[in-house]
Amino acid sequence: MLFKKKPEIEKFKLVTPTIEYKDRAINYIKEHYKYGSRINGAGRLYDYLDNYEEWLKKIEEQKKYEVTISQVPSETYFLVRENDDKIVGMINIRTKLNERMKKSGGNIGYGIRPKERRKGYNKINLYLALLKCQKYGIKNVILSCRKDNIGSSKTMKALGGYYDREIYSIVENCIIEFYRIDVDYAVETYRDKYEKYISESYEV
Repeated sequence: MLFKKKPEIEKFKLVTPTIEYKDRAINYIKEHYKYGSRINGAGRLYDYLDNYEEWLKKIEEQKKYEVTISQVPSETYFLVRENDDKIVGMINIRTKLNERMKKSGGNIGYGIRPKERRKGYNKINLYLALLKCQKYGIKNVILSCRKDNIGSSKTMKALGGYYDREIYSIVENCIIEFYRIDVDYAVETYRDKYEKYISESYEV
């Protein structure tokens, strides 16, 4: 009797953007354009396709921002699949919030490239982000999404996100839902489910 070989579990890691990822990063953004897809969690990389090096400087500066009325500190990462070193997603974590971001944005923005969606990758992306939040000492995170973005709200709920409120956004011309996640609770509760997808070499 022949037995089918059990497929290996895919592994992932969050990677700080570097010059080595330039071509892959630009390709990531261009795939969104090709499929007419919204771009989330990319740290405005789409504004720097002709000057990736300047974007690297920009996101490095953003780590050191002081909280003001107009800005907050943030970290931007690539979600990289280990077996092919491909950027399958991005995530932006605001490590501190001002009053405006508490009301209209939140701590985390994320996204998966169009051709890699519906594979559960964004849940892994968010779990890895919550590990980062623990490192930063963030106890409770705020997340938001368009009400019609069912996939995003499911991702939040899958990691313990609970509905907080909703607002109508004039800018987006739609209803935005807000969720909250207790970071320590989520990491502990879902550790067994998601730790197996993390690269063995990865350090938070």
